Amino acid sequence: MKHTQLYIGGQWRDASDGGTFEVLNPADEQVLATVASGTVEDAKAALEAADGAFAEWRARTPRDRAEILRKAFELFTANLDEFAKLITLENGKASADAMAEAKYSAEFFRWYAEEAVRAEGQIGMAPASGARIVVHHKPAGIAVLVTPWNFPAAMGTRKIAPALAAGCPVVIKPASETPLTMLALMPILEEAGVPPGVVNVLPSRSSGAVVGAMLEDMRVRVVSFTGSTEVGRKLLHAAADNVIKPAMELGGNAPFIVFEDADLDAAADGLMLAKMRNIGEACTAANRIYVHEKVEEAFVSKYTDRMAALKMGNGLDDGIDVGPLVNAETRDKVAHFVDDAVAKGAKVRLGGQRPNVKGFFYPPTVLTAVPDDAECLKDEIFGPVAAIQTFNDEAEIIRRSNDTIYGLVAYLYTGDLKRGLRVSEALEFGMVGLNRGLVSDPAAPFGGVKQSGLGREGGKEGMLEFMEAQYISTNW
Repeated sequence: MKHTQLYIGGQWRDASDGGTFEVLNPADEQVLATVASGTVEDAKAALEAADGAFAEWRARTPRDRAEILRKAFELFTANLDEFAKLITLENGKASADAMAEAKYSAEFFRWYAEEAVRAEGQIGMAPASGARIVVHHKPAGIAVLVTPWNFPAAMGTRKIAPALAAGCPVVIKPASETPLTMLALMPILEEAGVPPGVVNVLPSRSSGAVVGAMLEDMRVRVVSFTGSTEVGRKLLHAAADNVIKPAMELGGNAPFIVFEDADLDAAADGLMLAKMRNIGEACTAANRIYVHEKVEEAFVSKYTDRMAALKMGNGLDDGIDVGPLVNAETRDKVAHFVDDAVAKGAKVRLGGQRPNVKGFFYPPTVLTAVPDDAECLKDEIFGPVAAIQTFNDEAEIIRRSNDTIYGLVAYLYTGDLKRGLRVSEALEFGMVGLNRGLVSDPAAPFGGVKQSGLGREGGKEGMLEFMEAQYISTNW
């Protein structure tokens, strides 16, 4: 929490109007820090800094950029404990979960250090004319990055690393609930050799005005956003005026399917990952859990035992598995989903009651017999609540799983690989965890279909989101 100002052009500065906002610790509701709140004028200054740095950064050789990213990986890795603690302080997740995020975050620097030198092109001959076709990839331009609060480090590094690898400068607007981790990253990038202006950080409570002003600037060529589908729609409208390239990772409503031939212990362990990673505050979290009626009781018993063993408390304390949710609004929304489901007939197998303690806590909760009209089946729960239904037919469960406007990730467990691949292909989701409860990986293309987003992050595809293909026609 050393740095709480805006970071523009390699300098720490107050907001142009002197405005600030408070960042709370969700475990005790106390103020962690007071952070500068960027204005439209600050956004313009950040774009000026990025524009001034663009020519020199894009002219660097891919190897030069790769070496800087590799150094960033090494420095971040040397400071994992500090980043994990900061993540817990401002986000609330338990220490082990925060450390997992810190390691995951660092990996994006290592992966894109390797990918920076592999923006491969194409040379060929046009079949009809005989002209030579030369295709190469160029940096798209300034990228505006907008990140959510649920992964304060990883959502930033997952965007910054590929943008820098591609040769693009960035302005990042972190979530106002969790800006401290991104600000703490800047000295790391400085030491790694990132030039002033290439990465600028603009915390702000005026997110709409600040981001909107940047999207009105013709120099901005990419907007990369992770967050709700509702906000994503607004950003797409704003980006349309200047035809800015969008990369959108939006909401999810993930099904988790347990077939009758599944290894139930493996499936229960997988659901613990898919449901409880980051306390369920993830767009990839299992939201609709479908268990074959023949194995429902056996599976629910195994899974409930695992949930009951979790210890809730301040994420910094030893032995804690479940920290607080990020804010009161999120906690109250989770409580509403549970109350709504129970009122409509769901059965509480575990939890289900908001504790009377300081902090934004909600206990691990298991609901069975959840009715189809429960609100939690239509919206992201974003909390430690498992809503379980049953099924008895493969075609039926594929239809029910696909019956959503979202299409980010789905999970399924089965002992039959042929069935697993058949069902995976039938599911209308950008990612599928087949006998796995975790799909996120820096080396894989992360993203969804339908209203879960556009484009991909991670993998080879992640860097190409920040590049444009140029085709040169010539003869020789």
